[in-house]
Amino acid sequence: MKLTAETETGAAQVNPMIRFIKFMWAEHSIVFVFIIIFSTCSFLAPRFATINNIMAISRNSSIVGMIALGMTFVIITGGIDLSCGHLLACCGAVLIILQGNENIPIPVAILVCVLLAVFLGTINGLIITKVHLPPFIVTLAVGTIARSVTMHRLRGATITGRNIPQFTTIGNGSVGFIPIPLIIFIVSAVILGCVLAYSKFGLYIYAVGGNENAAKYSGIRTNRIKVYAYMLTGLCIGIAATIDMSRMAAVSATTSGSAYEFDAITAVIVGGTSLAGGRGRILGTFIGVFILGIVSNMMVMLNISPYLSGAVKGGVILTAVLLQKQER
Repeated sequence: MKLTAETETGAAQVNPMIRFIKFMWAEHSIVFVFIIIFSTCSFLAPRFATINNIMAISRNSSIVGMIALGMTFVIITGGIDLSCGHLLACCGAVLIILQGNENIPIPVAILVCVLLAVFLGTINGLIITKVHLPPFIVTLAVGTIARSVTMHRLRGATITGRNIPQFTTIGNGSVGFIPIPLIIFIVSAVILGCVLAYSKFGLYIYAVGGNENAAKYSGIRTNRIKVYAYMLTGLCIGIAATIDMSRMAAVSATTSGSAYEFDAITAVIVGGTSLAGGRGRILGTFIGVFILGIVSNMMVMLNISPYLSGAVKGGVILTAVLLQKQER
């Protein structure tokens, strides 16, 4: 009896700790994964942990990161957006064309770029909700059309705008040692994180992704929420296009934005957002973006062939999805 009592007492003492560890892993596993990856990379390549390298990773990751923020909302609703990279090229082309005209102020050119991206995102959402077609098909088609129109307008070439500080500072400038793209990314992540976590719109996003029929019966206009999610993704694409185009004051009809949508989706999934919808956080996406950036950076530092980058990202996606399946 004494042994049994001691065992029960020990179990009672251990169980809270086990429960705490399980809770921390379930809620903040992405943070622990990031720390492990960062520590490992610092050990393998001492140059990795320098301020200059970390800021370079941050600058390069911010473009895809902006797209990933909007993608988080879409995936939580149970959708997907495969048009992001193509829309970025299309909107970027419009931005460079307008920016190249001395009679058009830079803020006006940027505003037109962002509004066009929001409009194209709205088109995605309306076709999906009104015609009842799968998001995969709709966004793939809209993206392909946007890329084709861009290539036709630019004749498949690369065009340049005005290489002026008022524009190029957006993508290349820094405040102190912190890159401006990173500042834009962080501010956007904080705002959208608050929207998703604390607003009624964020609650509706989770409701639509968790159980669309139940959301409908509870009075939520599910189609409207989906359209808003794609509009928000369009807004993020417009901001990402501005950052991307301002780095070189140029746009390529064929390569600008290439595969950005897949990088964004990877970051969102790595960050813990479920492809089935109904679950996800902006914080997870934020960290997922930097995990991808670190992996890409380490492949360069370790002289791993760039042709293997797709294999690495594919492995990351499969691992993340398998972990999500085990959690469910």
